[in-house]
Amino acid sequence: MVAAAATGGWRRRLSGRRTRFGLLNATPVVVYLLVLFVYPIFSTLLLSLKDEDGGFTLHWYADALSGTSLDILLITLRISAETSAISLVVGFLLAYWITRLRPIWAGLVMLVVVVPHFISALVRTYGWIILLGDHGLVNETLVALHVPGAPFQLLYNELGVVIGTTSVMLPYTVLLLYAVMRGVDRGLIAAAASMGAGRLVTFFRVYLPLVAPGLVNAGILSFILCLGYYLTPALMGGPKQTMVASLIDEQVMKNNQWNGASALGVILLLLTFAGLLSLRLVKSVSEAAKNRGGA
Repeated sequence: MVAAAATGGWRRRLSGRRTRFGLLNATPVVVYLLVLFVYPIFSTLLLSLKDEDGGFTLHWYADALSGTSLDILLITLRISAETSAISLVVGFLLAYWITRLRPIWAGLVMLVVVVPHFISALVRTYGWIILLGDHGLVNETLVALHVPGAPFQLLYNELGVVIGTTSVMLPYTVLLLYAVMRGVDRGLIAAAASMGAGRLVTFFRVYLPLVAPGLVNAGILSFILCLGYYLTPALMGGPKQTMVASLIDEQVMKNNQWNGASALGVILLLLTFAGLLSLRLVKSVSEAAKNRGGA
């Protein structure tokens, strides 16, 4: 009886005009997601689990998590973490400074931060190569200033890769942090100051906790985006800075090894999901803490 009632309820809902209209509107979106997202991911997963004869195997995952592939994965995680940390520090300082400006100047500075992001990544990468080369503007300036050790090796090493990837991730960080900082209630800062709190105490006890969710969001976003980034590390790094995206390209283009490349792609996807899950957990913990504080 209960099942029949439930079935009848669903039929009545589906027979409604508004419901049919909503399903009709949702169909193109569902088809789009299935064709362009679900099917490619599912196909990649199946390909990573097939051996050369079409049977089931975990060999490609074992190969991706051992030897040179594991070293490259660890290098990718390290460079992504370094990029995320530097982007957070620089982005925090820049976003905080922008919030202290008048609206017209803040808008102009944000324009300067965001507009380069719309330039081709290839063009920006070659621009960094010109600037950081042995005879580039940076080294020529350091030599003119008689800095000991100049010119420095700023390209084709981990330093060059981190500089390039940080320049790509920085606009995302600044935009996120700026939005969060603009939403901070300045009355809370003034209230803390009126209670006798100094600038450092106000910053660490009041301001920083308020922008902490934005810091976490920006850090995880930069980390996730850097995990699968290909162009800048490939052009500005050396053999010791090979990242997973470059390894996938080599597996497909040079070795014609689609199964191994698929396994690496699935591992990157799982790392991305792990980052998004961490973001969700942090948000849940933050909301729970706010609710306890309000109670």
